[in-house]
Amino acid sequence: MDKPKITQAMINAYDEYTHLTLDRRGFMEKLTRLAGTGAAAAAIMPLLAANQANATIVPEADDRLEAQDITYPGAGGEMKGYLVMPKGATDRLPAVIVIHENRGLNPHIRDVARRMALEGFVALASDFLSPLGGTPENEDQAREMFSGLDMVATVANGEATRAFLSRHEKTNGKVGAIGFCWGGGMVNRMAVASPELGAGVAYYGAQAPAEDVPSIKAPLMLHYGGLDERINAGIDAYKAALDANGKTYELFVYDGVNHAFNNDTSSARYDKAAADLAWSRTVEFLKKNLA
Repeated sequence: MDKPKITQAMINAYDEYTHLTLDRRGFMEKLTRLAGTGAAAAAIMPLLAANQANATIVPEADDRLEAQDITYPGAGGEMKGYLVMPKGATDRLPAVIVIHENRGLNPHIRDVARRMALEGFVALASDFLSPLGGTPENEDQAREMFSGLDMVATVANGEATRAFLSRHEKTNGKVGAIGFCWGGGMVNRMAVASPELGAGVAYYGAQAPAEDVPSIKAPLMLHYGGLDERINAGIDAYKAALDANGKTYELFVYDGVNHAFNNDTSSARYDKAAADLAWSRTVEFLKKNLA
């Protein structure tokens, strides 16, 4: 059977479903209209969605790493996370908070944390749904939980995570953050709220309001997909505010790729060339600023 044809309109409809107001039933009705039949829509849906069976690039038991699920103090209660570091490292290492998409701390983000650890960082993939009990296995349920988060408290938990890592015996005290989608927006929020953040990398994340930009101290790296009209609508105002306030940042727009282009569990939106280039830039940026 030939692979179903996926159009930009289908990808846009999926983005509306996962980030805006379209519910699952409405999305499937729209996808059916776009695909032509219910059978075609059913075949296309798994290609649009993230498939966690494809989440592992670095094996969980990779013998180059030490990894464990931990709890640590948040701003107002206990936080859960997945802590990974190179095995046997004798020097203190820079640390990176890995912040998930609006699906919570899932296998893909755990894998990203392992990739970051292999680059020479202590990586902590935090579960920002911890105040609500933690990330459930059902990703649709996880997505719905984000509306129940208090964002002021959530940003405070981000700062508590930074403080925890800065004091960890295996780190050099310097902490950066990398986030994707919802997590990219969190990186921008943390940059505003945390003067001690060492560096921030936001992948297709909502920008901080222009009036908050003067508070940013950390150097930023901002990655955007060229086809991501929803998030990209905020680029110009953010860039103007960063420039006007003399902030240190690098901004990249990857032509012809979609929101979530880094997520290799979603075959319709993943773009390997853009993801590899963004990753290499990210690692170099974090090493330079957190050494």
